[in-house]
Order: sequence, then structure tokens, then C-alpha cells
Amino acid sequence: MTVSDILLIAIKALGGIALFIYGMTMLGRGLEKISGGKMEKILSGLTSNIFKSVCLGAVVTAAVQSSGATTVIIVGMVNAGILKLSSAIGVIMGANIGTTVTGQILRLAGLESSADTNLFLQLLNPRYLAPIVSVVGLVIFMLSKNDIRKSLGETLIGLGILFTGMLSMTDSVEPLSELEAFRNLFETLSNPILGVIAGAAVTALLQSSSASVGILQAISQSGALKASSAFPIIMGQNIGTCVTSIISAAGASKNAKRAAMVHLYFNVIGTVVFLAAVYTIKATVGFPFWDDPINMGGIANFHTFFNITVTILFLPFTKLLEKLACITIRDKEETSEESGETAFNALDDRFLKSPALAIQQSHNAVVKMGKLALRNFTEMRKLFDSENFNDKTVERLKETEESIDRMEDRLNVYLVKLTECELTDYENRRVTELLHLNSEFERIGDYAMNLIEMAEKLHDLDVVFSDSAMHELTVISDAVQDIIGMAVDTVKNNDISLAMRIEPLEETVDFLNETLKSRHIERLKNGECVVESGINFLDLLINLERISDHCSNIAVYVMSAQKKKDMLNRHEYIQSRHESSDEEYIDLTEQYMAKYSL
Repeated sequence: MTVSDILLIAIKALGGIALFIYGMTMLGRGLEKISGGKMEKILSGLTSNIFKSVCLGAVVTAAVQSSGATTVIIVGMVNAGILKLSSAIGVIMGANIGTTVTGQILRLAGLESSADTNLFLQLLNPRYLAPIVSVVGLVIFMLSKNDIRKSLGETLIGLGILFTGMLSMTDSVEPLSELEAFRNLFETLSNPILGVIAGAAVTALLQSSSASVGILQAISQSGALKASSAFPIIMGQNIGTCVTSIISAAGASKNAKRAAMVHLYFNVIGTVVFLAAVYTIKATVGFPFWDDPINMGGIANFHTFFNITVTILFLPFTKLLEKLACITIRDKEETSEESGETAFNALDDRFLKSPALAIQQSHNAVVKMGKLALRNFTEMRKLFDSENFNDKTVERLKETEESIDRMEDRLNVYLVKLTECELTDYENRRVTELLHLNSEFERIGDYAMNLIEMAEKLHDLDVVFSDSAMHELTVISDAVQDIIGMAVDTVKNNDISLAMRIEPLEETVDFLNETLKSRHIERLKNGECVVESGINFLDLLINLERISDHCSNIAVYVMSAQKKKDMLNRHEYIQSRHESSDEEYIDLTEQYMAKYSL
């Protein structure tokens, strides 16, 4: 075999690897979209039950076809405080089991077909299965408008490309079996240390144990790979996959770094223990298949057996793994800034691997913003009573408003990053909705801040409102506080029925605003109020009315998303509701008018 022949084989092999990895990525992406992020969301509800954690970790990894993606998401969840380190350990163990599913699927490429073979079994051979699933997937993808069905089509196309890449790798490697140097290479890797290092290095480079196992399965078809060489390489592949989680933990909290270290320790110690056991048995009892060529099925079976055995072995020692990680990443490394958990720790770039999960975390952050704005408004009301005015309270409320502003900036950046991901139509609508909601809650916080500054100004000038003005202010503030609470709950629960109750209350606030303006102007004319308090009272009413307007906007955005529309025309919607003869709307308006009667 000439050098040019070897070069052509290498080019063909690299092309097969490229197709294989792209197919695996496309398959995982399609499965992720079908799951809609639900599997990852389940992880956040884990208990300390280690068996449940292991099972869920295996299921999620089997679904997304990547233990690296699972562990990165887990590191992000631990960093955000969504998942405890103790629960994360079980998920990491389960991820190692889930990733073996890919190898079991790929073993289909090793099926032999002949004229005597059952037609069904022949169709399972990837040489026939790959084009079938690709064509079916393409038809579904091209003809479907539904996001889930399009994702199903993408998944099938990915599976077809994956098998095509596997077959290309297998065909390209087969001629190399004639080379003595090629066989000697794998004889060298029968040395357990070299085998483990080679497996770890290739997996670290590809950042996917599933991909490196697939390449090993393709090589096995040449007949040059023996069990003695394959076993240490497979064990090393488990170590190499830890690189992904270690890189993702850079700059994260101490517990996130500990989660990455647990992944490393689990795989390194598991490999050492299993390697020692295998070679002890080899030296004493021996393996009859040790020097025999290993096929695709043998590699898949050993990979699965190895990971399940190591997981079972470590189940009683999860606390020890956690303690070892805590010793490695000590508490003193944590700065005071890192120790404070905020809602926006959940806006972790690691979650962008799963857009549905990232959208859910963004939604939670928007709700948190709304709650902070509501809390500021509620606390602000006390400041207009001169007896309750407190400089420390003012300072605390200003700090909260600064937090809301920082949250808005952080969330805007995060949502823009999300738009760069591959999103379904529904996910695109959700991101648009969250961008609008983020802005609306920030504006509510700003108007609450205006009211705080007015209270501070009145206190400094020693100006107080009359009893009648204070009573009126209490009534309209009650209505505005309620409408903010309704807006927050509407967003929190994506509750369209509650959203439809907001507009009647907003109309009530508008009515109160106009009525109180007229009354206060009469008091000014009659000399019942001084000019300083009169002007500020009118400014207060303007800010309160604008807050209710933003709550109305929030209701419209939620309804737009739920009704699968890009955006309802707010003015047309409000006008139609105001002019509506809908009995429910009229009844609600009357109820609110009675509740907030002057």
C-alpha cells in the first residue's frame, strides 16, 4: 500500500468522522427539541434519593445523546443553586450509563445480511436503514409545520447521517487491516496505561465519549482490534469525557466546580478500580477471548457493562465522593461576592445547550423581577406616612431598584444570546414575550422609584397631604398594588384567564386617576392643600396610572404568547374590551369599582 493510498484512506475516514459527529449532533438536537426541555426541568425537582437521580440522569443522557451535555447542564444547575451537589452526583453517575445507548444503537452497523436473512433483519442493517430513515425524516421535515414533527424529521435525518458516517468510517478503515503497522499500533495499546491515555486523549479532543466509542466500533470492523486493546481504551474514554464539564465549571461557583470534580473522580477512580479488577482476573483465571478480535457488539456491551458496574460499585460511596470534591475545592476559595445567590445566577450560558431550559430560567428571572418591583411598591407606600418614613428603608429600596436595573440588562443580554440558538417557532415567541415582559417590569420598578423619590422630597420639605388626600392615595394605591400582583401571577403561571381580569382593573385605575385629579384640583382652589403637596399629588397619580398601563401591557403580551400570535395590537385590544358588551368584563369592572370606591 502506497503513501497516496494511505492518504486517500485518511481523507475518507476523516469525512466519515465528520458525518458521524454531525449526525450525532443533529440527532441529539432533534431529540432535545422533541423533549422541549422537559427532561432537564425534571432534574431541578430531584430529591436526595440517589437511585432516582441515577435513573433520571441515564434517561436524560439517552435522550440528548451526550453525557457531556448532561454534565454541563448539571454544572449550570449547581452553579445557579437549582440543584444540590448531593443530588448532582447521582445524575452524573446516571449520565455515564445513558451515554452507552449510542454504542448499542451503532452496533446495528455490525449486522450481517445475506439472501437467507429475514427481510426485516436486513432492513435493520444501516446500509439499508440509513437511507430509509433519512428519506422518511426529510419528508416529515419538509411537509410538517408543527414544531414537534419537524424535530422528529430532524432526528431521523440525524440518525441517517450518523449511520452513513459510521459506514464511511468502517469502509475506509477496512483496507488498513492489511498493514502490519496498523495491527502493531493496537498491539501497543494493549498496554493498559497507554490504552487508557489514548482513549482519554481522543475523547478529550472530540469532547464526546459517544463519538470516540463510535470511532472505535468502526475500527473494530477491520478485525485489527483485540479485546485486550479495546478494554483499556474504553475505560480511558470515560475519563476523557470529563474535560467538557471541567471546562464548563471555569469561573463558576465552588459547588459547580465540585460537581465537575465529582465527575472526574468518579470516572478516574472507577477506571483504576475496574482496570485493577480486570487485570487481576486476567492474571489469575484468564479470559478466553482476550486475544480475539472484538466486534461492534462486544465494544457496546463492554462499554455498558463497565459503566453500570462502576455506578453500582460507587452508589454506597456518594458521600465520600462529595467529601473528596469539597476537600479539593475548599470553602476559603469562595469570595463574599460568590456566596450570595441571586435569581440571575440561573441565567447560565451552560443552559444555552438546552434552549427550552434556558427559556424556563429566563421566565423565572422575569417573575423574580416582578416580585421585586411589587415589593418595592408595597414598601414605598409606607414612606408617605411621615411617622413611618425611614432613611434606611429608602436606601434599601434604592438598592433593590438598582438590582432590578442590573437584572434587566443581564436578562436582555441572555435573551439575545438565546436568539442565536436554534429555536422552534414556539421558543422564538417565548423569547420575544420575555424581552417585552423584562422591559415592562423594569419600567414598573422605575415608576416605583419615582414615587420613592417623591416621598423623600416631601419628607425633606416637611410637606404632608391632607387626610382626604391620604385616604384617596390609599384607595388608588390598593388598586395599583393589586394589579401589579395580578400581573406577576399572570406571568408566573402563564394564566390567560387571570390576564383577562387585568384590563377591567386598569380601567378602574384610570377612572380613579381622573376622579382624584378633579378632586385635588378643587382642594387646591379651595385652599385645602398647599401648592407643593398639590403638584406632587398630581405627579403621584400620573406615576400610579402609568404603572397600571404597564400591567395592562404585560397581560397583552401573555395573551399574545398563549394565543400563538406575534403580538396583539394593544390599543385595538383595549378599545375592543372597553367597548365590549361582554357580561364578564362588565361585571368585573363593576366589582372593581365597588371594591375601590372613594
